[in-house]
Amino acid sequence: MPLEILDATLSDFDRVFEGFQGAKTSQPALKFLLFLADKDPSTKLSWCPDCNVAEPVIYKKLEASSSNVGLLRAYVGDRPTWRNPSHPWRVDPRFKLKGVPTLIRWEKDAIAGRLEDYEAHVEAKINELCNRCCECNTQTFLLNNVAFTLEKGSVAKLF
Repeated sequence: MPLEILDATLSDFDRVFEGFQGAKTSQPALKFLLFLADKDPSTKLSWCPDCNVAEPVIYKKLEASSSNVGLLRAYVGDRPTWRNPSHPWRVDPRFKLKGVPTLIRWEKDAIAGRLEDYEAHVEAKINELCNRCCECNTQTFLLNNVAFTLEKGSVAKLF
């Protein structure tokens, strides 16, 4: 299904985020925020090596989703801006960022799940984040092309 991408920086984030939350036209079934380090215009690469590794994996997994996906890429700024302990997204109670990249699943005006910088490149974790259904409190897993849905807190044994 299509992946609709919006980009925001510190200066225009509030406006773009408001539109992302209230999008009525092509309402995506899944919404994600991806916090990334800025890219160097001359190299097109981020100053953050973890972002360079995670980005293509994240895009691949989101593009492969069977649902419409909305992705808001939020660029944290250059290295000195991000390293400031008072960075707006570090102290924002909605996000409380600790590192980049951070991938957040956004549902009902709140975080429904997140992958921190050290795990945002792991395909299985991205799949889990995509398949989590917070509304019905279940998690769907795919094993050998068979879907299993479990209620939160339950344990499954597969032999």
